[in-house]
Amino acid sequence: MKLAVYSCRDEELPVFEEECAKRGAEFVYTQHMPTLDNVPLASGCGAVSVITTPVEAPLIDAFQKLGVRVISTRTVGYEHVDFAHAASVGVAVCNVGYTPHTVAEYTVMCMLMAIRKVKIILTRYQVNDFSLPGSMGREVSRMTVGVVGTGRIGETVVRLLSGFGCRILAYDLHEKDSVKAYAAYVPLEDIWRECDAVTFHTPATPETHHLVNASTLAQMKDGVVLVNTARGSIIEMEAFVAALESGKVGAAALDVLEGEGPVYYRDFRSEVVKLPYRAYLNSMPNVLMLPHTAFYTYEAMRDMVTLSVDSCAALLRGESTPWRVN
Repeated sequence: MKLAVYSCRDEELPVFEEECAKRGAEFVYTQHMPTLDNVPLASGCGAVSVITTPVEAPLIDAFQKLGVRVISTRTVGYEHVDFAHAASVGVAVCNVGYTPHTVAEYTVMCMLMAIRKVKIILTRYQVNDFSLPGSMGREVSRMTVGVVGTGRIGETVVRLLSGFGCRILAYDLHEKDSVKAYAAYVPLEDIWRECDAVTFHTPATPETHHLVNASTLAQMKDGVVLVNTARGSIIEMEAFVAALESGKVGAAALDVLEGEGPVYYRDFRSEVVKLPYRAYLNSMPNVLMLPHTAFYTYEAMRDMVTLSVDSCAALLRGESTPWRVN
């Protein structure tokens, strides 16, 4: 097997070297995202590995003409890859998974920071303002928290939150007995109506697209805290911003934004960031903005690289993999 790795980070390189050596595989790499200009890197490669940057039809066609048969994204989400077009030209697409603790722990951190108004406290501290007004938070133990989506990550969030003693309500199309030990499954309408804080752990699907919108926001408690470490497309931004401005949403922590693909993981210190609503949200004292880094731990990085190499090798051998998405 020969593999072309795009957007290869420094910390990933030794893991790719290790995993490919185990399999007697060869790989080439670049730190740049895949483009039509650097497609030739994949010459002679049966597979390519990418991250959360757009891989659209023209790029897929260019890879396919070079003999690429597999595109692996080193991410859980795969909506940035046109997997339907890939299937139509005979290119398999696969994603990866990783330890659920990385996002779950980060989620609880974000929720606590939002509830305890840490952004306000830290911003004041930097200018020697140690005053108290406006920085009073709440105790999670006295709150009702909603967890929307109880897959591996959502379930881990539920378990972690249970240690705080809060009441936990959960929603998922597929209920788990393991979650019921800590939370009560309820309809979404009950989550909106009863929860003081809501965290989202669902994939980007037509059903979850703009799940948070003017209608659902209107059903929520005044001052609700929203945490999104899942996918930006879950939140309809115009309605969300209006809810923040009115106080309907009291605080938010966002690790993801709709349309973030071409922006996050790049250095924009000397460029204009073309990501709607980001700058305005970042200016709000009650909104914690983070650049899609909930996944970013050593353990998760190793999982993602290993599974990407595994899936590419399996598919090129004509074997199946649970990570294939098309």
